[in-house]
Amino acid sequence: MSAEPLSAQQRRIDEAVAAAQAATTDGMSAGERYGVLYDHGLAWVNFPAGDGGLGVSTSLREYAAQQVAAAGLETPPRGSNTIGFGMAGPTIVAYGTTEQKKILRDIYTLDTIFCQLFSEPGAGSDLAAVATRAVAEGDVYKVSGQKVWTSGAQNADMAILVARTDTSVPKHQGLSYFLIDMHAPGVEVRGLRQITGEAEFNEVFLTDVEVPAANMLGEPGQGWKVANTTLNNERVAIGGGSPREGGMIGVVAQAWRDHPEYRDPLLQDRLLELWVEVEVARMMGERLSQKLAAGQPGPEGSGAKLSFALNNQELSSLDITLRGVDGLRYDTYEMRRPSEYSMTGRIPGYRYLRAKGNSIEGGTSEIIRNIISERVLGLPGEHRVDKDVAFKDLPK
Repeated sequence: MSAEPLSAQQRRIDEAVAAAQAATTDGMSAGERYGVLYDHGLAWVNFPAGDGGLGVSTSLREYAAQQVAAAGLETPPRGSNTIGFGMAGPTIVAYGTTEQKKILRDIYTLDTIFCQLFSEPGAGSDLAAVATRAVAEGDVYKVSGQKVWTSGAQNADMAILVARTDTSVPKHQGLSYFLIDMHAPGVEVRGLRQITGEAEFNEVFLTDVEVPAANMLGEPGQGWKVANTTLNNERVAIGGGSPREGGMIGVVAQAWRDHPEYRDPLLQDRLLELWVEVEVARMMGERLSQKLAAGQPGPEGSGAKLSFALNNQELSSLDITLRGVDGLRYDTYEMRRPSEYSMTGRIPGYRYLRAKGNSIEGGTSEIIRNIISERVLGLPGEHRVDKDVAFKDLPK
């Protein structure tokens, strides 16, 4: 966190916005305009100078966004690179080398789209149990294994990957973290059809994929620590607060206004209850943002993610009810590849079905509750018999 007074940091933001505005011309492409913002430290203002930021307090991100918008400067749609903005970027800036950090600019300009290769068929909720191997051969690692539930892999250029580099130590200690080229030989992406009829997720097969040793983020065996930085950022990104009456609560409140014929006192009470729940979650998100100003997000982000999942599912159900028969209509169930995830921009039936995944993605609600109980509330942890056993000796 910067030791400068916030007023001085705001002046630096104002100066950067003015300089970026002066450097932006009408003939520039969208990517070039995004690049101007990055070069002037306005991509992630809390990142260090030279890495797309100004080194200011995280609490000033909203102020910077307002100033950029007021200056008429175009920013990239973050939904087009959700993993890059919310997970890969913060992890790379925390652990990356000078050379690795160069990719931050490409993330921001949307020249490099990221996906996340963490979960596996036998290691979803227990991420430390991943079996994908990364074997060192000279200056490369050969990676083989299978990943699953990978959002947007079909559009990704790069991925953040957790793989096992050492089986002779307990499972948490033998992991390493890599940046991997999704276009490399040996990478195969297959779509997974969801309850919505779409293939937003994928399974990814890795067969002797060569990953340069220079693409390891952090040190060998440090993968669990690096991955937790990603996961904490992911949960904040998923559960972060929306503006008042933004997100699904805004959609449902509008449905209440538009369909008086379906109103009754019980539905009104339920809507008000959910409005309170969402407002509490929004304020919790604000508090998280303030805590972020002091460093990397901690396990408290799990609470925001859990609330998001529960609220989204309850709201999408109420949304269906408030629309009567129209809420039961569905546009198409054909296999599709959506370009980005959107709850508020789709029909009620889609929102209801898609919300079921909110309690799975980014950590299941069961695992999230364990994290909250152990790492936030300090309650005794579950008994783990495999904690000190070498991975190679665990029953498979």
